[in-house]
Amino acid sequence: MKEKTLTIYHLNDLHSNLTQWPAIVSYLKKEQARHAERSTSALYVDIGDHADKVHPLTEGTKGTANTKLLNASPIHHATIGNNEGITFSRADLNKLYDDAAFTIVLANLFTLEGERPAWAVPYDVVELEDGFKIGITGLTAPFYPMYDKLGWQVEDPEVSLAEILPELKAQSDLVVVLSHLGYPKDEKLAASFEGLDLILGAHTHHLFKEAVEVNGTTIGQAGKHGYYIGQMQITYDPKTKALQHKEGWAVSLHQHETDEDTAELMTCIETEAERALNQPLIELAKPLQIDWNQSSPFGRELAEAVRSWCGTDIAMVNAGLLLDHLDAGTVTAGDLHEICPHPVNPCTLTVTGAVLKETLQAACTSRMINLEVQGFGFRGHKLGFMETAGLDYTLKTREDGSYHIKDIKIHDAPLNAKAEYRLATVDMFTFGYLYPGLAQAAAKEYFMPEMLRDVLAAHLQELSSLNG
Repeated sequence: MKEKTLTIYHLNDLHSNLTQWPAIVSYLKKEQARHAERSTSALYVDIGDHADKVHPLTEGTKGTANTKLLNASPIHHATIGNNEGITFSRADLNKLYDDAAFTIVLANLFTLEGERPAWAVPYDVVELEDGFKIGITGLTAPFYPMYDKLGWQVEDPEVSLAEILPELKAQSDLVVVLSHLGYPKDEKLAASFEGLDLILGAHTHHLFKEAVEVNGTTIGQAGKHGYYIGQMQITYDPKTKALQHKEGWAVSLHQHETDEDTAELMTCIETEAERALNQPLIELAKPLQIDWNQSSPFGRELAEAVRSWCGTDIAMVNAGLLLDHLDAGTVTAGDLHEICPHPVNPCTLTVTGAVLKETLQAACTSRMINLEVQGFGFRGHKLGFMETAGLDYTLKTREDGSYHIKDIKIHDAPLNAKAEYRLATVDMFTFGYLYPGLAQAAAKEYFMPEMLRDVLAAHLQELSSLNG
């Protein structure tokens, strides 16, 4: 009997780059029609971070716009990324897939009571006409403190996979993992587990124009923002169901034609989002100006907003989080989203005076002020000047244009290098390389689900009422 082929199309990390979505759907629909004409099998999956609140359609509809767009595409299975998992409140995530026409596979997320969410299954098995069975599971990156704060219990992906893999293998001829863990974790899974035929990856935005083989597992990932679609082609014996060959690649969609029905659907959804975003929030008596290169009124208000929200004596926030100024007059939810679109939350951490001084000095260098940051939830242009609240210091400009900080005081008391201070800042500083002293700090507490723009709105509303 002649061998058969199965093609799996995989998308990851769109991050609500919805200008690319009509091209993606056009390509998938054409491939779907081609497979139907040739009577060959195909599956279509999304591997998370499809929804990103940086886009007004996602923000204004609490992500349901993304679900509607997926419904109108060939996608039939998906898992969630950290943008779905930890930038939506538990209530909003529970509603996000109410009307989904596709199946969410997710093995490592539970309620605090240990129950699986009603909108997801740990795995699913798809059977083709010839009886060939594909077992599909999903795993998401375990941001433990964030999920806990939102009322979820996220499990170690390796533990979850070990629990379900025996039954999944017993029911399947091909085992597929939709992994929003990142390529290094995918490599580890492939090395640690036998019988993972395919890992379709996400999270780290790797672009594999040719799939990678690790311990017999074929791994693919298709970059970010929907400019590529990943494809895996599997050849198998239809009688014995034995796999004969696996290969994968990525297809560029940079200049692909668009699907008109999808474009029209997006226009309809825009009306719903605009209603929510046009809601007036604040009446500003005077404009608030922002300057990324030095301290400015709007930057100082942002630092004070974070300090007040978190209930600390001091705060540090980078000015680059504010993308523009605010004019006097009515400020809407859409205005705040436009100038502060980042999925970033406030947080507190315990640091020594020495770490505070070290961080401030590093933050005031030209390199850090002008650093173009990608990732950590930041959706701006450059990091910008570090604004503070509750902290006073003397800033001197050297001959080379760099800054030197001296005479640091906290509420008029000199900074004590050995003393510990509770600092309010933003979560992006706790994730990586930007400020090691903050990333390594103790007793981190994240304030969720409110985003930075929500904190800013509350602060400006209070100011408006005081000035009323």
